[in-house]
Amino acid sequence: MSSTIVETSAPDFTLQTQDGENWRLSDYLGSVVALLFYPKDETLVCTKQLCAVRDNWNDYLKTKAVVVGISPGTVAEHKKFAQHHSLPLTLLADVDGEVTRTYTEKRWMPVWFTRAIVVIDAQGIIRDKRVMLRSGRPTDYSVISSIYAAQTDLHLQAYDKLLGKLRTKQTPKT
Repeated sequence: MSSTIVETSAPDFTLQTQDGENWRLSDYLGSVVALLFYPKDETLVCTKQLCAVRDNWNDYLKTKAVVVGISPGTVAEHKKFAQHHSLPLTLLADVDGEVTRTYTEKRWMPVWFTRAIVVIDAQGIIRDKRVMLRSGRPTDYSVISSIYAAQTDLHLQAYDKLLGKLRTKQTPKT
């Protein structure tokens, strides 16, 4: 896999959930997907980040987006972490770190030192990507805003397409 760029197709991947089930990105075409990459379960900032998602889960649900956490931990570690903190979101085990490297690569920062938010629209296009130092974390407001922006982009594209058809029909033939 190569590094991802905003406004390009999101590379497909399959990872296991904390329940040991396969989760494939392409199964969610038609929905906005928010990938929340975090370095490690049960660390101070990561726990705060995912507990904040939990505490704001109703706001995430209102977006109708698919929201998942991804980190290099194992299925068992993710299951224990999710249960310990009553996390409502699906956690994906990127044991070898390949998906994390693909989506979060920053040449000047090692992958294990970063966290990232990647928002993919319903057509599978990356609409937002933010990579930050692992000690920082995004606010839930900024993640939810990115989700709504991805949905709005699609609505604007549909509007432009319909407007173009309407203009074509209204153009008098000479």
